[in-house]
Amino acid sequence: MRSDWPDRFLDKVTRTAGCWTWTGSVKPNGYGQFRVGKRVRTAHRVAYELAHGEIPDGLVIDHLCRRRDCVRPDHLEAVTQRINVRRGISSAAHRARQTHCCRGHAFDAANTYVAPNGTRKCRRCRATAQDRARRRRQEVTRVLA
Repeated sequence: MRSDWPDRFLDKVTRTAGCWTWTGSVKPNGYGQFRVGKRVRTAHRVAYELAHGEIPDGLVIDHLCRRRDCVRPDHLEAVTQRINVRRGISSAAHRARQTHCCRGHAFDAANTYVAPNGTRKCRRCRATAQDRARRRRQEVTRVLA
């Protein structure tokens, strides 16, 4: 393995006052990639390890700036996958940050239950929907009787 790989790595970084942009090879998903010895690694993980040391087991690297091509060590943090997803912009992250249901009821201990698929549900909305369904069934029964 060539010992000059840290210098090669830094040659592929454009430093600005904000993010440090990776100018080397980029995967289709937007993450930079860099070869260290015979192994190709993601550039942001290499940058984190150069600045902070080895990434602890069970943790992933989160881009605090939300830019996948950023390799600035100040913008990278080792966190659990759960925290990384919650900080993101996906629909799962959006739902995890919700404090109220779509009808404005608070997601608190008394009003929230977790469905078998892991999603949070509003007890008040569920009770209202069940009441409506019961009334519809009763109306149909009265009409048919």
